[in-house]
Amino acid sequence: METTSPTSPRSRSGPGIIARLERLEGWSLSYRFIAIIGLGFLFTFYDIFDINVSFIQTCVELKKGCTPETALNSLPLPVVLNLVGYVIGTLVLSPIADKIGRRNMLLITMLITGLGSLYNAFAPDYANFVIARVITGVGIGADLAIVNTYVNEVAPRKARAKFTTMIFINSALGALAGIWLGLILTTAKENWPLGLPFAQASPSFDNGWRWMYGIGAILALVAILLRFELPESPRWLIGQSRMDEADAIVRQMEQRALKRGELAEPDYDIPQEAVTPPSPVPYTTLFTNPLYRRRILVLFALWFIGYITVYSYASGFTSVLSALKYPPPEAGVIAAVGTFGFVGMTILMTFIVELLERRYWLPIAAVVTLIGAVLIAAAGSTIAIAFIGSILIFAGFNMWVSPTYAMSAESFPTRARTSGFALVDGVGHVGGGIGVLAIAPVLPHMSTLGALMLISSFLVVAAIIAQFTPHTRGRNLDHISP
Repeated sequence: METTSPTSPRSRSGPGIIARLERLEGWSLSYRFIAIIGLGFLFTFYDIFDINVSFIQTCVELKKGCTPETALNSLPLPVVLNLVGYVIGTLVLSPIADKIGRRNMLLITMLITGLGSLYNAFAPDYANFVIARVITGVGIGADLAIVNTYVNEVAPRKARAKFTTMIFINSALGALAGIWLGLILTTAKENWPLGLPFAQASPSFDNGWRWMYGIGAILALVAILLRFELPESPRWLIGQSRMDEADAIVRQMEQRALKRGELAEPDYDIPQEAVTPPSPVPYTTLFTNPLYRRRILVLFALWFIGYITVYSYASGFTSVLSALKYPPPEAGVIAAVGTFGFVGMTILMTFIVELLERRYWLPIAAVVTLIGAVLIAAAGSTIAIAFIGSILIFAGFNMWVSPTYAMSAESFPTRARTSGFALVDGVGHVGGGIGVLAIAPVLPHMSTLGALMLISSFLVVAAIIAQFTPHTRGRNLDHISP
């Protein structure tokens, strides 16, 4: 049986190395690499969520005439242009990862993101703040696509969604840090539960939001330094005909896997397309193939519509509640408590995500989100019920993201996987921006129930679209997407 020393020409060919990789049952790289990738995700989602609570203070300081009650009117511009940056970054930089490698581009994308956050920290006015959000978005958009591609290509076949979700835990921690730091640094002291008695904002400390973006830049620097340790994706190396390097990495993975038990025989039924190098323009690989054109259409629609719900809550929940007449400290506390639902659900999903096909999680997520919206609307002055509702909202609108990340990466071939992910998730972020831009003006004129049900309803539509996505759970990656 082939174990640690596969020396036959067949086993060292491109299809042979992929077959050996596919037979591995558990995570076979160093677990340190999960932490390294996860730290990047922590910063990425810290940056997505740090605007949620802190934007009110940012707007009041940088934009003339802005008040806590009217901050929602100014929120769409930085959110939309940040997401425009996502699209630019993911469309331009992601295909480069298909040509120069996943690891190399992970260093570049985090550098861009960190520089954008540093620019935010020192933005002298509102226009520069918005420009800085665009730059940050460029880095984040590409980083999300490349990280999910990388994890998908090195994780074991039967646990790709599990390890995507495990790394996504760091996203939840980043979201929690972004919102809670915003609450501490950018809101005034209030007795719990209407605020935090140790909040720091005051007439003498009205720039806590700058400290938040400075912290983000430091997190990015740490992530860059650690990412130098990551190995390249063996699948990508094979597409570049760098067989010796791919073979060396897979041998190391096999040696770790052997510590858990004997390895199965490789299944050499690998399509020849799996070792095809990327074309000069990887998008042509996708748009000239009817299978991938259909997948792009369905997955793009799913992400585009689903992100309307996600970004309305992730970037604007505090501003939404303030526009609905909640005092800003109380609105911030409700949003901050909700992040515990994000963290708890993500941890739970690492244990259960592989029990169902990817597409089935989205209807469950939509139901949980709707229940949370109803509870907040019914809470009235009962803050405990509002907290429960917020926890369910954050748990629900994030429940579907990691399995859909996995499915999106699984749905495209190695030679254009990052590019495919960029087209559906990256460009799909536009939905979040358009949604916030379109629905923000009408929310103050609606009841709390009507406003939150409107925001949550887009996730219901996305759940219906999800049922037309491919079956990917537990299948060989190159059989799903030859």
